Amino acid sequence: MSHRFITLISVSDKTGIAEFAQALVGFGADIISTGGTASHLRSAGITVREVSEVTGFPEIMDGRIKTLHPAIHGGLLGRPEADADSMEKHSIESIELLIVNLYPFEETVARPDCTFADAIESIDIGGSAMIRAAAKNHECVAVVVDPQDYDTVISELKRGDGHLTSVIRLDLAKKAFAHTACYDAAIWAYLRSSDNDKTLPEEFPLGLRRHADLRYGENPHQRAGIYTTLTGGAGAVIVARQLQGKPLSFNNIADADAAIECAITLDPTACVIVKHANPCGVGVAVTAREAYEKAYATDPQSAFGGIIAFNTAVDGQTAASMINQQFIEVIIAPSFDDSAVEAFQGKPNIRVLETGKLAQTSSSGLQVQQITGGVLLQDKDIGSVNRSKLTVVSERQPTDQEVADAVLAWKVAKFVKSNAIVYCKDGATLGIGAGQTSRITSVQVAALKATEAGLELRGAAMASDAFFPFRDGLDVGAKQGVEVVIQPGGSVRDEEVIAAANEHNIAMLFTGMRHFRH
Repeated sequence: MSHRFITLISVSDKTGIAEFAQALVGFGADIISTGGTASHLRSAGITVREVSEVTGFPEIMDGRIKTLHPAIHGGLLGRPEADADSMEKHSIESIELLIVNLYPFEETVARPDCTFADAIESIDIGGSAMIRAAAKNHECVAVVVDPQDYDTVISELKRGDGHLTSVIRLDLAKKAFAHTACYDAAIWAYLRSSDNDKTLPEEFPLGLRRHADLRYGENPHQRAGIYTTLTGGAGAVIVARQLQGKPLSFNNIADADAAIECAITLDPTACVIVKHANPCGVGVAVTAREAYEKAYATDPQSAFGGIIAFNTAVDGQTAASMINQQFIEVIIAPSFDDSAVEAFQGKPNIRVLETGKLAQTSSSGLQVQQITGGVLLQDKDIGSVNRSKLTVVSERQPTDQEVADAVLAWKVAKFVKSNAIVYCKDGATLGIGAGQTSRITSVQVAALKATEAGLELRGAAMASDAFFPFRDGLDVGAKQGVEVVIQPGGSVRDEEVIAAANEHNIAMLFTGMRHFRH
Protein backbone atom coordinates (compact mmCIF):
# COMPACT_ATOMS: atom_id res chain seq x y z
CA MET A 1 0.00 0.00 0.00
CA SER A 2 1.10 3.56 -0.62
CA HIS A 3 2.17 5.70 2.33
CA ARG A 4 2.72 9.40 2.75
CA PHE A 5 6.36 10.30 2.27
CA ILE A 6 8.00 13.67 1.76
CA THR A 7 9.85 14.16 -1.49
CA LEU A 8 12.07 17.17 -2.12
CA ILE A 9 12.58 18.08 -5.78
CA SER A 10 15.03 20.73 -7.01
CA VAL A 11 16.35 20.20 -10.51
CA SER A 12 18.17 22.25 -13.11
CA ASP A 13 17.50 19.67 -15.83
CA LYS A 14 13.71 19.38 -15.86
CA THR A 15 13.60 16.56 -18.41
CA GLY A 16 10.75 14.22 -17.43
CA ILE A 17 10.45 15.68 -13.94
CA ALA A 18 6.72 16.53 -14.15
CA GLU A 19 5.84 12.99 -15.23
CA PHE A 20 8.08 11.54 -12.54
CA ALA A 21 6.55 13.74 -9.85
CA GLN A 22 3.03 12.86 -10.95
CA ALA A 23 3.85 9.17 -10.65
CA LEU A 24 5.35 9.74 -7.18
CA VAL A 25 2.16 11.48 -6.05
CA GLY A 26 0.35 8.28 -6.95
CA PHE A 27 2.49 6.47 -4.40
CA GLY A 28 1.71 9.02 -1.68
CA ALA A 29 4.46 11.58 -2.18
CA ASP A 30 4.06 14.98 -0.53
CA ILE A 31 6.25 17.21 -2.66
CA ILE A 32 8.27 20.19 -1.54
CA SER A 33 10.35 22.15 -4.00
CA THR A 34 12.32 25.28 -4.80
CA GLY A 35 11.36 28.26 -6.97
CA GLY A 36 11.82 27.32 -10.63
CA THR A 37 11.10 23.64 -10.11
CA ALA A 38 8.03 24.42 -8.02
CA SER A 39 6.63 26.65 -10.77
CA HIS A 40 7.29 23.97 -13.37
CA LEU A 41 5.51 21.32 -11.33
CA ARG A 42 2.54 23.57 -10.55
CA SER A 43 2.13 24.31 -14.25
CA ALA A 44 1.73 20.55 -14.72
CA GLY A 45 -1.06 20.50 -12.12
CA ILE A 46 0.99 19.06 -9.27
CA THR A 47 0.50 20.33 -5.74
CA VAL A 48 3.77 21.58 -4.28
CA ARG A 49 4.90 23.14 -1.01
CA GLU A 50 7.67 25.73 -1.33
CA VAL A 51 10.83 25.05 0.66
CA SER A 52 10.35 28.44 2.33
CA GLU A 53 7.05 27.14 3.76
CA VAL A 54 8.94 24.28 5.39
CA THR A 55 11.86 26.35 6.68
CA GLY A 56 9.89 29.48 7.57
CA PHE A 57 12.75 31.36 5.95
CA PRO A 58 12.73 33.06 2.52
CA GLU A 59 15.24 32.56 -0.28
CA ILE A 60 17.96 35.19 0.14
CA MET A 61 21.11 36.46 -1.54
CA ASP A 62 19.68 36.11 -5.06
CA GLY A 63 18.85 32.48 -4.41
CA ARG A 64 22.28 31.51 -3.05
CA ILE A 65 20.57 30.34 0.11
CA LYS A 66 17.38 28.31 -0.28
CA THR A 67 17.78 24.88 1.25
CA LEU A 68 20.67 25.42 3.67
CA HIS A 69 18.47 25.13 6.75
CA PRO A 70 18.08 22.61 9.62
CA ALA A 71 14.50 21.87 8.57
CA ILE A 72 15.83 20.53 5.26
CA HIS A 73 19.12 18.97 6.31
CA GLY A 74 17.60 17.61 9.49
CA GLY A 75 14.95 15.96 7.32
CA LEU A 76 17.62 14.42 5.11
CA LEU A 77 20.07 13.40 7.85
CA GLY A 78 17.62 12.47 10.59
CA ARG A 79 17.27 8.81 11.58
CA PRO A 80 13.68 7.99 12.58
CA GLU A 81 14.71 6.13 15.74
CA ALA A 82 18.04 7.61 16.85
CA ASP A 83 17.02 11.21 16.13
CA ALA A 84 13.28 11.02 16.81
CA ASP A 85 13.37 13.18 19.94
CA SER A 86 15.46 15.90 18.31
CA MET A 87 13.29 15.94 15.19
CA GLU A 88 10.12 16.20 17.25
CA LYS A 89 11.57 18.95 19.42
CA HIS A 90 12.47 21.06 16.39
CA SER A 91 9.44 20.08 14.26
CA ILE A 92 11.59 18.46 11.56
CA GLU A 93 9.84 16.14 9.09
CA SER A 94 11.70 13.19 7.57
CA ILE A 95 12.43 13.49 3.86
CA GLU A 96 12.46 10.03 2.30
CA LEU A 97 13.20 10.90 -1.31
CA LEU A 98 15.42 13.62 -2.77
CA ILE A 99 15.51 14.41 -6.49
CA VAL A 100 18.24 16.91 -7.31
CA ASN A 101 20.48 17.71 -10.24
CA LEU A 102 22.92 20.54 -10.08
CA TYR A 103 23.43 23.86 -11.82
CA PRO A 104 24.97 23.12 -15.25
CA PHE A 105 28.47 24.31 -14.37
CA GLU A 106 30.26 22.58 -17.24
CA GLU A 107 27.78 23.86 -19.82
CA THR A 108 28.13 27.36 -18.41
CA VAL A 109 31.93 27.49 -18.54
CA ALA A 110 31.91 25.98 -22.05
CA ARG A 111 30.13 29.07 -23.39
CA PRO A 112 32.51 31.43 -25.22
CA ASP A 113 31.01 34.44 -23.42
CA CYS A 114 31.27 32.93 -19.92
CA THR A 115 33.06 35.23 -17.48
CA PHE A 116 34.80 34.15 -14.30
CA ALA A 117 31.95 35.70 -12.32
CA ASP A 118 29.42 33.70 -14.36
CA ALA A 119 31.33 30.51 -13.60
CA ILE A 120 31.46 31.18 -9.86
CA GLU A 121 27.75 31.97 -9.72
CA SER A 122 26.92 28.69 -11.47
CA ILE A 123 28.52 26.61 -8.69
CA ASP A 124 25.74 24.76 -6.90
CA ILE A 125 26.15 24.71 -3.11
CA GLY A 126 22.73 23.85 -1.70
CA GLY A 127 22.14 21.03 -4.18
CA SER A 128 25.52 19.43 -3.53
CA ALA A 129 24.99 19.66 0.23
CA MET A 130 21.56 18.01 0.01
CA ILE A 131 22.83 15.22 -2.24
CA ARG A 132 25.66 14.38 0.12
CA ALA A 133 23.38 14.49 3.15
CA ALA A 134 20.82 12.16 1.56
CA ALA A 135 23.50 9.80 0.25
CA LYS A 136 25.09 9.61 3.70
CA ASN A 137 21.71 8.72 5.18
CA HIS A 138 20.82 6.27 2.41
CA GLU A 139 19.49 3.76 4.94
CA CYS A 140 16.55 6.14 5.35
CA VAL A 141 16.63 8.35 2.24
CA ALA A 142 16.78 7.65 -1.49
CA VAL A 143 18.56 10.25 -3.62
CA VAL A 144 18.11 10.55 -7.39
CA VAL A 145 20.53 12.70 -9.41
CA ASP A 146 20.00 11.36 -12.93
CA PRO A 147 16.77 11.61 -14.98
CA GLN A 148 17.73 8.25 -16.49
CA ASP A 149 16.89 6.68 -13.12
CA TYR A 150 13.31 7.97 -12.90
CA ASP A 151 11.78 4.90 -14.54
CA THR A 152 13.86 2.58 -12.38
CA VAL A 153 12.64 4.28 -9.20
CA ILE A 154 9.01 4.02 -10.28
CA SER A 155 9.47 0.34 -11.12
CA GLU A 156 11.07 -0.31 -7.72
CA LEU A 157 8.27 1.55 -5.94
CA LYS A 158 5.70 -0.62 -7.72
CA ARG A 159 7.61 -3.74 -6.77
CA GLY A 160 7.95 -2.64 -3.15
CA ASP A 161 4.38 -1.36 -2.59
CA GLY A 162 5.60 2.23 -2.36
CA HIS A 163 8.91 1.47 -0.65
CA LEU A 164 12.44 1.33 -2.02
CA THR A 165 14.73 -1.48 -0.95
CA SER A 166 18.03 -0.90 0.84
CA VAL A 167 19.81 -2.25 -2.24
CA ILE A 168 18.40 0.39 -4.59
CA ARG A 169 19.00 3.15 -2.01
CA LEU A 170 22.65 2.11 -1.72
CA ASP A 171 23.04 2.02 -5.51
CA LEU A 172 21.55 5.50 -5.78
CA ALA A 173 23.83 6.76 -3.00
CA LYS A 174 26.94 5.49 -4.79
CA LYS A 175 25.82 7.24 -7.95
CA ALA A 176 25.11 10.42 -5.97
CA PHE A 177 28.58 10.59 -4.45
CA ALA A 178 30.13 9.96 -7.87
CA HIS A 179 27.94 12.75 -9.26
CA THR A 180 29.12 15.32 -6.71
CA ALA A 181 32.71 14.14 -7.05
CA CYS A 182 32.63 14.76 -10.81
CA TYR A 183 30.91 18.09 -10.26
CA ASP A 184 33.58 19.22 -7.80
CA ALA A 185 36.31 17.94 -10.12
CA ALA A 186 34.91 20.07 -12.95
CA ILE A 187 34.98 23.16 -10.74
CA TRP A 188 38.55 22.36 -9.63
CA ALA A 189 39.67 21.91 -13.24
CA TYR A 190 38.12 25.23 -14.27
CA LEU A 191 39.64 27.16 -11.37
CA ARG A 192 43.02 25.56 -12.01
CA SER A 193 42.96 26.43 -15.71
CA SER A 194 41.68 29.96 -15.20
CA ASP A 195 44.96 31.15 -13.66
CA ASN A 196 47.29 28.97 -15.78
CA ASP A 197 48.59 27.15 -12.71
CA LYS A 198 51.59 25.15 -13.86
CA THR A 199 52.44 23.42 -10.60
CA LEU A 200 51.51 19.79 -10.02
CA PRO A 201 48.51 19.65 -7.66
CA GLU A 202 48.66 18.10 -4.22
CA GLU A 203 45.40 16.30 -5.03
CA PHE A 204 44.06 15.47 -8.48
CA PRO A 205 40.32 14.73 -8.88
CA LEU A 206 39.78 12.93 -12.17
CA GLY A 207 36.02 13.23 -12.54
CA LEU A 208 35.53 10.51 -15.17
CA ARG A 209 32.08 9.73 -16.55
CA ARG A 210 31.16 6.51 -18.34
CA HIS A 211 30.52 7.21 -21.99
CA ALA A 212 29.84 3.66 -23.14
CA ASP A 213 30.39 0.01 -22.27
CA LEU A 214 32.73 -1.97 -24.51
CA ARG A 215 32.41 -5.65 -25.34
CA TYR A 216 35.70 -6.32 -23.58
CA GLY A 217 39.13 -4.80 -23.01
CA GLU A 218 42.46 -5.62 -24.58
CA ASN A 219 41.48 -9.29 -24.26
CA PRO A 220 38.05 -10.99 -24.08
CA HIS A 221 38.37 -11.85 -20.37
CA GLN A 222 38.77 -8.18 -19.37
CA ARG A 223 35.79 -5.90 -18.65
CA ALA A 224 36.02 -2.47 -20.26
CA GLY A 225 34.28 0.84 -20.81
CA ILE A 226 35.11 4.24 -22.22
CA TYR A 227 34.96 7.24 -19.89
CA THR A 228 35.03 10.93 -20.74
CA THR A 229 37.32 13.40 -19.03
CA LEU A 230 36.18 16.84 -17.92
CA THR A 231 37.91 18.64 -20.78
CA GLY A 232 36.97 16.42 -23.74
CA GLY A 233 38.53 17.94 -26.87
CA ALA A 234 37.79 18.94 -30.42
CA GLY A 235 38.59 16.23 -32.92
CA ALA A 236 38.99 13.53 -30.30
CA VAL A 237 38.01 9.92 -30.97
CA ILE A 238 35.57 9.98 -28.08
CA VAL A 239 33.48 12.74 -29.69
CA ALA A 240 33.76 11.43 -33.25
CA ARG A 241 30.61 10.45 -35.14
CA GLN A 242 30.62 6.85 -36.37
CA LEU A 243 29.21 6.81 -39.89
CA GLN A 244 29.22 3.04 -40.30
CA GLY A 245 30.75 -0.21 -39.14
CA LYS A 246 30.78 -2.49 -36.14
CA PRO A 247 31.07 -1.08 -32.61
CA LEU A 248 34.54 0.10 -31.70
CA SER A 249 36.64 -2.19 -29.53
CA PHE A 250 39.00 -1.17 -26.72
CA ASN A 251 42.00 -1.64 -29.00
CA ASN A 252 40.31 0.18 -31.89
CA ILE A 253 39.79 3.24 -29.71
CA ALA A 254 43.33 3.21 -28.33
CA ASP A 255 44.86 2.89 -31.79
CA ALA A 256 42.54 5.47 -33.36
CA ASP A 257 43.48 7.91 -30.63
CA ALA A 258 47.20 7.34 -31.25
CA ALA A 259 46.69 7.78 -35.00
CA ILE A 260 44.72 11.02 -34.89
CA GLU A 261 47.03 12.49 -32.22
CA CYS A 262 49.97 11.94 -34.56
CA ALA A 263 48.10 13.27 -37.61
CA ILE A 264 47.19 16.50 -35.80
CA THR A 265 50.87 17.37 -35.33
CA LEU A 266 51.74 17.04 -39.02
CA ASP A 267 51.45 19.65 -41.73
CA PRO A 268 48.51 19.24 -44.10
CA THR A 269 47.92 16.97 -45.84
CA ALA A 270 48.93 13.88 -43.83
CA CYS A 271 47.97 10.23 -43.38
CA VAL A 272 49.01 8.05 -40.45
CA ILE A 273 48.55 4.27 -40.30
CA VAL A 274 48.76 2.75 -36.81
CA LYS A 275 49.02 -0.86 -35.70
CA HIS A 276 49.12 -1.87 -32.04
CA ALA A 277 49.56 1.75 -30.89
CA ASN A 278 52.60 2.36 -33.15
CA PRO A 279 52.68 4.23 -36.45
CA CYS A 280 53.67 1.79 -39.18
CA GLY A 281 53.46 4.36 -41.97
CA VAL A 282 53.17 8.14 -42.33
CA GLY A 283 52.86 10.25 -45.45
CA VAL A 284 52.70 13.99 -46.08
CA ALA A 285 51.68 15.20 -49.52
CA VAL A 286 49.49 17.58 -51.52
CA THR A 287 46.44 15.28 -51.65
CA ALA A 288 44.94 12.80 -49.22
CA ARG A 289 45.36 9.96 -51.70
CA GLU A 290 49.04 10.72 -52.23
CA ALA A 291 49.60 10.95 -48.47
CA TYR A 292 47.90 7.57 -48.01
CA GLU A 293 49.98 5.93 -50.77
CA LYS A 294 53.16 7.14 -49.08
CA ALA A 295 52.03 5.89 -45.67
CA TYR A 296 50.91 2.51 -47.01
CA ALA A 297 54.17 1.96 -48.92
CA THR A 298 56.18 2.14 -45.68
CA ASP A 299 54.94 -1.21 -44.40
CA PRO A 300 52.07 -2.84 -46.34
CA GLN A 301 52.32 -5.98 -44.23
CA SER A 302 51.77 -4.18 -40.92
CA ALA A 303 49.13 -1.90 -42.45
CA PHE A 304 46.83 -4.94 -42.83
CA GLY A 305 44.03 -4.49 -40.30
CA GLY A 306 45.40 -1.11 -39.30
CA ILE A 307 43.82 2.15 -38.21
CA ILE A 308 44.12 4.97 -40.75
CA ALA A 309 43.93 8.63 -39.73
CA PHE A 310 43.90 11.78 -41.84
CA ASN A 311 44.20 15.39 -40.78
CA THR A 312 42.17 16.45 -43.82
CA ALA A 313 38.94 15.54 -45.64
CA VAL A 314 38.81 12.18 -47.40
CA ASP A 315 37.46 11.99 -50.95
CA GLY A 316 36.13 9.10 -53.01
CA GLN A 317 39.39 8.44 -54.86
CA THR A 318 41.30 8.13 -51.60
CA ALA A 319 38.62 5.85 -50.15
CA ALA A 320 38.71 3.61 -53.23
CA SER A 321 42.50 3.42 -53.11
CA MET A 322 42.44 2.27 -49.49
CA ILE A 323 39.69 -0.29 -50.01
CA ASN A 324 41.45 -1.77 -53.03
CA GLN A 325 44.80 -2.15 -51.29
CA GLN A 326 44.21 -3.30 -47.74
CA PHE A 327 41.96 -4.62 -45.01
CA ILE A 328 40.94 -1.69 -42.79
CA GLU A 329 39.67 -1.83 -39.21
CA VAL A 330 39.07 1.88 -38.66
CA ILE A 331 39.41 5.08 -40.64
CA ILE A 332 39.21 8.44 -38.88
CA ALA A 333 39.23 11.89 -40.46
CA PRO A 334 37.70 15.36 -40.01
CA SER A 335 35.20 14.70 -42.81
CA PHE A 336 34.30 12.49 -45.76
CA ASP A 337 32.72 13.65 -48.99
CA ASP A 338 29.67 11.89 -50.42
CA SER A 339 31.69 9.77 -52.82
CA ALA A 340 33.92 8.53 -49.97
CA VAL A 341 30.89 7.64 -47.85
CA GLU A 342 29.42 5.76 -50.80
CA ALA A 343 32.69 3.89 -51.41
CA PHE A 344 32.91 2.75 -47.79
CA GLN A 345 29.32 1.51 -47.84
CA GLY A 346 30.57 -1.31 -50.06
CA LYS A 347 32.63 -2.47 -47.07
CA PRO A 348 30.09 -2.17 -44.23
CA ASN A 349 32.39 -3.64 -41.56
CA ILE A 350 34.87 -0.77 -41.84
CA ARG A 351 34.42 1.58 -38.91
CA VAL A 352 34.30 5.11 -40.31
CA LEU A 353 34.76 7.92 -37.77
CA GLU A 354 34.19 11.60 -38.56
CA THR A 355 35.75 13.93 -35.98
CA GLY A 356 34.71 17.31 -37.32
CA LYS A 357 37.24 20.13 -37.14
CA LEU A 358 40.49 18.99 -35.58
CA ALA A 359 42.39 20.89 -32.93
CA GLN A 360 45.25 22.92 -34.35
CA THR A 361 47.79 21.12 -32.18
CA SER A 362 47.96 18.04 -30.00
CA SER A 363 46.11 18.83 -26.77
CA SER A 364 48.05 19.90 -23.71
CA GLY A 365 47.31 19.20 -20.07
CA LEU A 366 48.21 16.53 -17.57
CA GLN A 367 48.49 12.88 -18.53
CA VAL A 368 47.61 10.06 -16.15
CA GLN A 369 48.98 6.53 -16.24
CA GLN A 370 47.74 4.00 -13.73
CA ILE A 371 50.15 1.87 -11.76
CA THR A 372 49.46 -0.54 -8.89
CA GLY A 373 48.32 1.50 -5.91
CA GLY A 374 48.37 4.88 -7.65
CA VAL A 375 49.00 6.81 -10.82
CA LEU A 376 51.86 8.54 -12.57
CA LEU A 377 51.06 12.13 -13.50
CA GLN A 378 52.94 14.21 -16.02
CA ASP A 379 52.57 17.05 -18.51
CA LYS A 380 51.50 15.77 -21.88
CA ASP A 381 54.38 15.67 -24.35
CA ILE A 382 53.55 18.53 -26.70
CA GLY A 383 57.16 19.52 -27.27
CA SER A 384 58.07 20.24 -30.88
CA VAL A 385 61.01 21.55 -32.89
CA ASN A 386 61.51 23.64 -35.98
CA ARG A 387 64.60 24.68 -37.92
CA SER A 388 65.39 27.55 -35.57
CA LYS A 389 65.48 25.22 -32.53
CA LEU A 390 67.87 22.69 -34.04
CA THR A 391 71.63 22.70 -33.45
CA VAL A 392 73.90 21.38 -36.16
CA VAL A 393 76.72 19.51 -34.39
CA SER A 394 78.34 17.87 -37.43
CA GLU A 395 80.93 19.27 -39.82
CA ARG A 396 78.54 18.98 -42.74
CA GLN A 397 75.57 21.33 -42.83
CA PRO A 398 72.25 19.73 -43.84
CA THR A 399 70.32 20.88 -46.88
CA ASP A 400 66.84 22.36 -46.53
CA GLN A 401 65.32 19.10 -47.79
CA GLU A 402 67.33 17.08 -45.30
CA VAL A 403 66.11 19.31 -42.48
CA ALA A 404 62.51 18.88 -43.64
CA ASP A 405 62.90 15.09 -43.74
CA ALA A 406 64.59 15.10 -40.33
CA VAL A 407 61.85 17.20 -38.75
CA LEU A 408 59.15 14.88 -40.12
CA ALA A 409 61.03 11.83 -38.82
CA TRP A 410 61.36 13.53 -35.43
CA LYS A 411 57.63 14.34 -35.27
CA VAL A 412 56.73 10.73 -36.05
CA ALA A 413 59.27 9.35 -33.56
CA LYS A 414 57.37 11.09 -30.75
CA PHE A 415 54.45 8.71 -31.35
CA VAL A 416 56.51 5.51 -31.65
CA LYS A 417 57.07 3.32 -28.59
CA SER A 418 60.61 3.60 -27.22
CA ASN A 419 63.25 2.78 -28.23
CA ALA A 420 62.15 4.50 -31.46
CA ILE A 421 63.96 4.88 -34.76
CA VAL A 422 62.30 6.42 -37.83
CA TYR A 423 63.66 6.76 -41.38
CA CYS A 424 62.07 9.44 -43.60
CA LYS A 425 62.55 10.91 -47.05
CA ASP A 426 60.50 13.19 -49.29
CA GLY A 427 57.52 13.44 -46.93
CA ALA A 428 57.22 9.72 -46.20
CA THR A 429 58.38 7.26 -43.58
CA LEU A 430 60.56 4.49 -45.02
CA GLY A 431 61.09 2.31 -41.97
CA ILE A 432 60.02 2.41 -38.33
CA GLY A 433 61.65 0.51 -35.47
CA ALA A 434 59.46 0.49 -32.35
CA GLY A 435 59.57 -0.80 -28.80
CA GLN A 436 62.92 -2.59 -28.86
CA THR A 437 64.95 -3.07 -25.70
CA SER A 438 68.11 -1.75 -27.36
CA ARG A 439 68.47 1.21 -29.68
CA ILE A 440 70.74 -0.58 -32.13
CA THR A 441 68.04 -3.23 -32.57
CA SER A 442 65.49 -0.52 -33.38
CA VAL A 443 67.89 0.86 -36.01
CA GLN A 444 68.20 -2.60 -37.53
CA VAL A 445 64.45 -3.34 -37.38
CA ALA A 446 63.61 -0.03 -39.08
CA ALA A 447 66.11 -0.79 -41.85
CA LEU A 448 64.74 -4.32 -42.20
CA LYS A 449 61.21 -2.96 -42.58
CA ALA A 450 62.37 -0.63 -45.36
CA THR A 451 64.13 -3.49 -47.14
CA GLU A 452 61.05 -5.74 -46.89
CA ALA A 453 58.93 -2.96 -48.41
CA GLY A 454 61.45 -2.46 -51.23
CA LEU A 455 62.27 1.09 -50.16
CA GLU A 456 65.64 2.76 -50.67
CA LEU A 457 67.16 4.38 -47.59
CA ARG A 458 69.97 6.17 -49.42
CA GLY A 459 69.63 9.89 -48.76
CA ALA A 460 67.11 9.38 -45.93
CA ALA A 461 66.89 11.07 -42.55
CA MET A 462 67.06 8.99 -39.38
CA ALA A 463 65.42 10.12 -36.14
CA SER A 464 66.04 8.68 -32.68
CA ASP A 465 63.65 9.51 -29.84
CA ALA A 466 66.56 9.57 -27.35
CA PHE A 467 70.33 9.95 -27.62
CA PHE A 468 72.54 7.29 -29.19
CA PRO A 469 74.46 5.70 -26.29
CA PHE A 470 77.10 4.35 -28.70
CA ARG A 471 78.19 5.02 -32.27
CA ASP A 472 76.94 1.64 -33.51
CA GLY A 473 73.53 3.05 -34.45
CA LEU A 474 75.20 5.67 -36.63
CA ASP A 475 77.37 3.04 -38.27
CA VAL A 476 74.32 0.91 -39.21
CA GLY A 477 72.50 3.96 -40.51
CA ALA A 478 75.49 4.99 -42.59
CA LYS A 479 75.62 1.55 -44.23
CA GLN A 480 71.99 2.06 -45.25
CA GLY A 481 72.85 5.38 -46.87
CA VAL A 482 71.41 7.75 -44.26
CA GLU A 483 72.63 11.32 -44.83
CA VAL A 484 71.10 13.21 -41.91
CA VAL A 485 70.42 12.18 -38.29
CA ILE A 486 68.26 13.98 -35.77
CA GLN A 487 68.46 13.12 -32.07
CA PRO A 488 68.26 14.86 -28.67
CA GLY A 489 71.94 14.64 -27.75
CA GLY A 490 73.03 14.52 -24.14
CA SER A 491 74.95 11.23 -24.04
CA VAL A 492 78.32 10.98 -22.28
CA ARG A 493 79.50 9.63 -25.64
CA ASP A 494 78.15 12.50 -27.75
CA GLU A 495 81.64 13.30 -29.02
CA GLU A 496 82.12 9.70 -30.15
CA VAL A 497 78.73 9.71 -31.91
CA ILE A 498 79.39 13.09 -33.58
CA ALA A 499 82.79 11.81 -34.72
CA ALA A 500 81.05 8.82 -36.33
CA ALA A 501 78.70 11.18 -38.15
CA ASN A 502 81.65 13.17 -39.46
CA GLU A 503 83.43 9.99 -40.56
CA HIS A 504 80.38 9.04 -42.64
CA ASN A 505 79.80 12.64 -43.85
CA ILE A 506 76.38 12.59 -42.13
CA ALA A 507 74.77 15.84 -41.07
CA MET A 508 73.65 15.62 -37.45
CA LEU A 509 71.04 17.74 -35.69
CA PHE A 510 70.50 17.96 -31.93
CA THR A 511 67.03 18.84 -30.67
CA GLY A 512 67.83 19.11 -26.96
CA MET A 513 64.52 17.34 -26.33
CA ARG A 514 63.76 13.66 -25.74
CA HIS A 515 60.54 11.89 -26.76
CA PHE A 516 60.32 8.62 -24.80
CA ARG A 517 56.89 6.98 -25.13
CA HIS A 518 56.02 4.00 -22.95
